[in-house]
Amino acid sequence: MEVIKTDIEGVYIIEPRIFTDARGYFFESFSQREFDEKIGHVDFVQDNESFSSYGVVRGLHFQKPPFTQSKLVRVIRGTVLDVAVDLRKESPTYGKYVAAELSGENHRQFFIPKGFAHGFAVLSETALFQYKCDAFYAPQSEGAIAYNDPSLNIDWRIPSDKIILSAKDAQHPMLKDFTSPF
Repeated sequence: MEVIKTDIEGVYIIEPRIFTDARGYFFESFSQREFDEKIGHVDFVQDNESFSSYGVVRGLHFQKPPFTQSKLVRVIRGTVLDVAVDLRKESPTYGKYVAAELSGENHRQFFIPKGFAHGFAVLSETALFQYKCDAFYAPQSEGAIAYNDPSLNIDWRIPSDKIILSAKDAQHPMLKDFTSPF
């Protein structure tokens, strides 16, 4: 796997080595040994999957301490714009974000460490999205910031009248009204 550093320390794009022939393709979607060598040791304990249609924006979610999560995300089918926002108070990149296009065609993965809000927008007709977490989901620890915060200025690449949100995701606070627990 090739690990690509992003503009924010600790956030990586991962490109697997893909072997193709007349039958199709093969790649290792995860190797603990290689992940440890190239990124660092993370014990993933839960795998999640979501299916969404065009225009769905999920996020920007995180879990508060002591239930913080690192995530390794990928798209099996379709295309999403995946976003990680730095919420670490002492970080020089606090309030900045990194975005990566993930698709079933490019097989890229995105590693998001603890201390970040995470979200994605579905750019294709549908998308099948999978991710690994290094901590179990704890509903009492949920947190989020607004996907459309003007201080973040994220271009979700979807016209605003086509964005589909959950009722919960439509009500998150702006970054300026948020006190980071990280």
